[in-house]
Amino acid sequence: METNHNTKLTSAEHSQLWIGYMQDSMSIRTLSYFLQTVEDPDIRPVIQQALDLSQAHIPKVAALFQSDNRPVPIGFSDQDVDLNAPRLFSDEFMLNNVKQTAQMGMQMYAQAIAHSARQDVRNYLSEALNESSRLYDQSLDVLLAKGIYVRAPYIDTPDQASFVNQESFMAGWFGEQRPLTALEIGNLYANIQRNSLGSHLLTGYAQTAHSKKVQDYLKRGRDIASKHVQTFTQTLQENDLPASAPWNDPVTDSTVAPFSEKLMMFQTLVTNSIGFAYYGTSASTSLRRDLPALYSRLMAEIGKYVNDGGELMIDHGWLEEPPRMIDHDELMKNKH
Repeated sequence: METNHNTKLTSAEHSQLWIGYMQDSMSIRTLSYFLQTVEDPDIRPVIQQALDLSQAHIPKVAALFQSDNRPVPIGFSDQDVDLNAPRLFSDEFMLNNVKQTAQMGMQMYAQAIAHSARQDVRNYLSEALNESSRLYDQSLDVLLAKGIYVRAPYIDTPDQASFVNQESFMAGWFGEQRPLTALEIGNLYANIQRNSLGSHLLTGYAQTAHSKKVQDYLKRGRDIASKHVQTFTQTLQENDLPASAPWNDPVTDSTVAPFSEKLMMFQTLVTNSIGFAYYGTSASTSLRRDLPALYSRLMAEIGKYVNDGGELMIDHGWLEEPPRMIDHDELMKNKH
């Protein structure tokens, strides 16, 4: 058991709690809007459950900050959402959005637990991990029941287990390429689904943005996501594998913004940063040499996009500073 002394939050614990607070603060606004515009009675309870979880997280994380005399993040407020805005996204899109958010939550909380020492922090993160898992199951069950869940490709495999006995197993740039492994296929499929969802999200956001600079930035992100979908799709098709991501008009013709540009930009940056990490994992688990090279090229594009988005948010005063060390040199300069 942890000894009974005043243990401060470590940098790892503080950072994980901070980003979780920011994402829950944002999710409360997006999910509240989804709840206002959803029509399907089977999907509504899933959105309500996701909203309830995010609302419950905020006071718990705030209490952890306060117990350590740390400032609670500003995050997002009701000023960042217009609940009276017309419907912008389809019910199917909203459901897939909740499923994707739950999946990212599972991975984020599992990683956070592995970097946390304080028992109260670990207890909170473990509870949040279990909640994300249940929300994922709930959203996936509805997708399956409605017949709109897109499964990863099925493949035939050799009858017997064996060892690799040729260096050509890792080849990929020139000459004959070996068939993709199941893990490589799974990564390509997952990246298609994530980018498809992101492309439609940014279409809706760009369609409702007021600022020309913000609109152009969101359109650029939509185009990047669409191009990455095409790249991964082509790779699967070259291996005689399907790469479907069906969507039935996920974005309406509304041009009324349900969210502030600050919220839309923050979500875009967070989503792309997470996508960057997914690409890194995909590259590290791909043994055919052309695939890590492909992911590296796409990661460079995302990295530049995220950097440009950060600068745009700073220019508008929208980027809340994450926890950092005190700059003692700056304090010394300001004294004179």
